Amino acid sequence: MNRILSLFLFFVFVSLTAQEREGNIVEYFGKEKVEDVHEGEVLHIFTEALIYKEQQLPKDTEAVEYDPLFAKFIGKAKSGIKKGKSTGKNYRGEPIRWEEIEVNENSEFQDSGLRDGYLYLEYEADAEEIVLLDASGHTSVLVNGFPHEGDYYDFGWNLIPLKLKKGKNEFILSSGRFSRMRARLIKPKKELQFTQRDMTLPEILIQQKENFPAAIRIANTSEKNIENIKVVARVANAVAETAISALPALHVRKVPFEIPSANIPKGKKEVQVVLELVNANRKILDVHTLSLPVKSKYEHHKKTFVSNIDGSVQYYSMAPSLDTVSENQAMFFSLHGASVEAVNQANAYQQKDWGHIVAPTNRRPFGFAWEDWGRLDALEVLAHSENEWKTDATHTYLTGHSMGGHGTWYLGATYPDKFAAIAPAAGYPDLLLYRESFKRRITDNPQLLQERFKMGVEEFNKRTAVQLNSKKEEDLSAMIKRAGNTSRTLKLIENYLNFGIYVLHGEVDSVVPTFIARDMRERLGTFHNDFVYYEYPNGTHWYGNHSMDWPLIFDFFKAHDKKTDENQNDFSFKTASPGVSEKAHYIKILQQERPFEISNISVEKDSTLLQIFTENVKTIEVDFSEFSVKPDSIVIDEVRIAVNKELKSLVMKKMKSNWEVTKKPGYQEKGPHRYGGFKDAFKNKPVLVYATQGSDRENKWYYHRAKFDAEKFYYRANGDLTLVADTEFNPEDYPDQNIILYGNSDNHASWKSMLKDSPIQVSKGEMTVDGKTLKGKDLGAYFIYPRKDSDLASIGVITATGEQGMKAAWGNDYLLNGTFYPDFMIFEDTMMHEGLPGIKAAGFFDNSWRIEVNDVIWNE
Repeated sequence: MNRILSLFLFFVFVSLTAQEREGNIVEYFGKEKVEDVHEGEVLHIFTEALIYKEQQLPKDTEAVEYDPLFAKFIGKAKSGIKKGKSTGKNYRGEPIRWEEIEVNENSEFQDSGLRDGYLYLEYEADAEEIVLLDASGHTSVLVNGFPHEGDYYDFGWNLIPLKLKKGKNEFILSSGRFSRMRARLIKPKKELQFTQRDMTLPEILIQQKENFPAAIRIANTSEKNIENIKVVARVANAVAETAISALPALHVRKVPFEIPSANIPKGKKEVQVVLELVNANRKILDVHTLSLPVKSKYEHHKKTFVSNIDGSVQYYSMAPSLDTVSENQAMFFSLHGASVEAVNQANAYQQKDWGHIVAPTNRRPFGFAWEDWGRLDALEVLAHSENEWKTDATHTYLTGHSMGGHGTWYLGATYPDKFAAIAPAAGYPDLLLYRESFKRRITDNPQLLQERFKMGVEEFNKRTAVQLNSKKEEDLSAMIKRAGNTSRTLKLIENYLNFGIYVLHGEVDSVVPTFIARDMRERLGTFHNDFVYYEYPNGTHWYGNHSMDWPLIFDFFKAHDKKTDENQNDFSFKTASPGVSEKAHYIKILQQERPFEISNISVEKDSTLLQIFTENVKTIEVDFSEFSVKPDSIVIDEVRIAVNKELKSLVMKKMKSNWEVTKKPGYQEKGPHRYGGFKDAFKNKPVLVYATQGSDRENKWYYHRAKFDAEKFYYRANGDLTLVADTEFNPEDYPDQNIILYGNSDNHASWKSMLKDSPIQVSKGEMTVDGKTLKGKDLGAYFIYPRKDSDLASIGVITATGEQGMKAAWGNDYLLNGTFYPDFMIFEDTMMHEGLPGIKAAGFFDNSWRIEVNDVIWNE
């Protein structure tokens, strides 16, 4: 587990305990913890276990996440764990031993050591048997050596179908958010059934005539893939049928379906929805009844939609304007904090009379801190609600509280031409700096430091700093961390000049300490002339709904509008990747010289001349579509280019030190449509295609590996990813969808057709990287490459040269925010134990998806 995250969780717990825990900010904590079991009979409740109290110092943010303890047991059906056995040493050099622990009266294992420790469970099965593992409070679990997703936030949502082997079955659970864990085994009542846990459901809006998207989880506890099933939803006499694509063996999938729009009698406050799960012969396999509230779209409500990210069903919540007639009203886009449900975010606001309050979900109450897939969710909801309510783009405002305050700083810096003003409340600008600020807090409290770690400030700082062993490792770390520049908000700080800013913070906030807001006040004061800073007297982190529904924020918003593009005469814009943010007003950065380094443009315009100054820009486009009068010429980095008055846009490319007019880069080159790094593969409705042409062991590993990603993307992103065997995969069935390929050229049936031109080739015992050959069965790789039969889609590759390499590739921290993944990473199995020293190479492809020596670091 990330050591800085352990410290982060410790201080969040302390801070929330110290401050008043009431109101919207903690509304979601434990609210939906599932206690009852409806999926079958409880077969076994784990009451005895062994605990391993990690007792390690937190570390500053490292380029590579790794877990040495899990690395010892990954792929091992027999761990050898027993009471009193030492598996490692603590930061004082003392052996850490597995100790006995029993459950409390709530059948939970509870110990402060579980915040950064591990739990070991055993179950003796009389025979092979299929069960559901119902565990919570853990980040991940190894079941007889194979990894599965956990229930990090202790909601009781996670159900993992397993086939127990006869004899001893072993479960190793890693720490989660709290100091408690629970585990039980359920004997499923049916092979195929609905589970009520974690549904995404709409509120029935009386003005809506279209069907309502919804999602429910279906558990397949059989050992075969199940196809040709439907979810039938009935409301009164209205019926909607939704075909469900294949449900993989031993898997729980959250599937989208539709609820029919029906005539609802006036005054009715809720409707009954009957769900039936039926097979191809119309046999009813399971039934479930829902009660959904009926509302007007003009009151607080939530709205569901189908996401283009993965085809899953998401929702956003609203406090619509009191003006129910006018179009072209303002939008107040409000981002929730960690643990806050989007419904509660909108409910905390009183309705306004000149605009609509829209609260997206970030995919989960905790989600991605509004980065990665949280960022994509915000963009989807922004576009959806703009279209739904026909709002005024010149009066779109961004605000949010706590983690949502961070999202406000982050999205505002990333998309500076989308908002007229922003208002972060109790927010932190940079996620990693916020995490690392907890070190400052503990070193500011020498007594706590001595009590917890038995050392002084100087020793603590020295021992928690990342230790790099050579200049080569320093360069490699910098190359990997470069992939995280898209999240380094303060590197984009000049983008805030595009709008006004209102900063609201509690005077005595200890969750997001006030010194963070004061630091931003000081930074803004050096260059920004349109911001307000206000500390609420004696305000903690949450001091009531006015912690974000603050009247002076809305007064500030009303005084700001966004200029039209043509009237943007002087502005600057920075981005770390055109694949994340390429545009400010009428300027687009299409390609960079150095991928994922900060690109910068500044613009000065008058009626005849447009001057552009650039840094780290390779290809740029000027869009004249909103200009009533085009400039006569453009001067870009002192190169004058005449403007053809007939053109709607002008594309220029830097050739050495000179700029030339050119065509837009082809879709097979890098561009805003497809830019990398590796994490970018998990969008465009990705399909997980796993190898089946290897040995039984290889096939089993790659299938479990793909299921692990599907489980994590479900839990972390409220997502729905499709799993397909390579022999059943037809690219024509998934046009313009991203493909995640698990396997190598010897065991994956689609490798040669989809990756034949890739500069990275992997086979059994061998890997070739741009002509350089590496030998051994301990090598693995992650990389992204364009899908050649699509102008938009990418292929993400999880590959290895042998079983050791497959074990090395088990980690899927690429599905978490705050982690770094360039276009490609080559590693040995030692990465699991040591982190960065186990990386062989990392880097970025150039704009033609080739490997350039300047953008790759070899660790040798």
